Amino acid sequence: MATNRQHQQEKDAAGPQVWAALSPADRAFLQALHADAAGAGELALVGGAVRDALLGVPNASPDLDIVLDTSGGLSVGELARRYSARSSLPHTYHPQFDNATLTLPDGRHADLIRARRERYPVPGQRPEVAAGTLLDDLWRRDFGLNALALRPGDPPALLDPAGGLDDLQARTLRPLHARSLHEDASRLVRAARLAGRLDLRAHPELLRQVPDALALANTTPRLWAELGLLLHEAHPARAARQLADWGAGDLLPGGLLPLWERLENTPGAAADLYAAALLHRAAQPARWAERLGLGHGPERLLARALSAAPFPAGSPERTLRRVLQPERPDYEPLQGRDLLAAGWAAGPALGQALAELRRQREAGAVSSQAEEWATLREWQARPGGSRSS
Repeated sequence: MATNRQHQQEKDAAGPQVWAALSPADRAFLQALHADAAGAGELALVGGAVRDALLGVPNASPDLDIVLDTSGGLSVGELARRYSARSSLPHTYHPQFDNATLTLPDGRHADLIRARRERYPVPGQRPEVAAGTLLDDLWRRDFGLNALALRPGDPPALLDPAGGLDDLQARTLRPLHARSLHEDASRLVRAARLAGRLDLRAHPELLRQVPDALALANTTPRLWAELGLLLHEAHPARAARQLADWGAGDLLPGGLLPLWERLENTPGAAADLYAAALLHRAAQPARWAERLGLGHGPERLLARALSAAPFPAGSPERTLRRVLQPERPDYEPLQGRDLLAAGWAAGPALGQALAELRRQREAGAVSSQAEEWATLREWQARPGGSRSS
């Protein structure tokens, strides 16, 4: 009994803890939206804002996801209209999904979603959706620590039907269902993202389901979306290491992890650098670029990094070049301004000299400025060679 009482006390304290972690503006927003529901619909804050608040993760501007139980007769569209009428702020209603995007006073947006149940008639494909209760909506989620919700009120109350609070305290990722990763293999990549970002461990049940996820990875379109999001994590290599440790490293191109680990030790490495490194290791880079929605930026960055063109220290091209080709000499190649400063005259001879240097770099024949100057002297001394003046 003492253990049960202690657990209840922790749960009772968790609601006010989440509430206190929200900004005053977000608390005012939730209170007002709760009042807009006017007893005709139960709503709660769900998702990462609740989880991260309980983990003590600092987040001054969390994403706000609100679920509305419409069984009381209040629809998402009507609640969104009430909010806009009261606040004079716009909203967008999405009838095909029965959810709405609300504009907050500071310009951020909050998602208002109808509580629902889900069923997966075909694993990996879109689920069949039906209206449900708030508890139904929490039980349809991926992991226990994501099945937590905060109901505004006095006092605010934590909803924890699936034991997510225990998972948070253990810092573990536990699938909610025995077929969770079979139904949606993208949850495996999401787990790796969360584990890498929040220093979480895989529950034995998650590891048991890894083969299910791998078997259905190629028929789960959402898995590519999760891999795309992985590129935008603050430390993609951490998520990649998790996948490798869980026996799912083959979801990423072979040999990628060492490159990402080198980027991890490079201050300021952005998503395009990680994407370019991925394309470098991918057997079908065009397919990866398309399915991850990368656009042409990473591909062009990769081509520049692998070229013989000079780039300044600290540039993305120079950084990527050093990661992909650590054996390649890393120095500032001679450029036109260097030759001009040394007394060369502007004109065709200068262009020919720079072209000769570029050929020597591409052939790997030079590895320093000193060797480039020596190459120019040899080139000038050849019969028919160009002179500096």
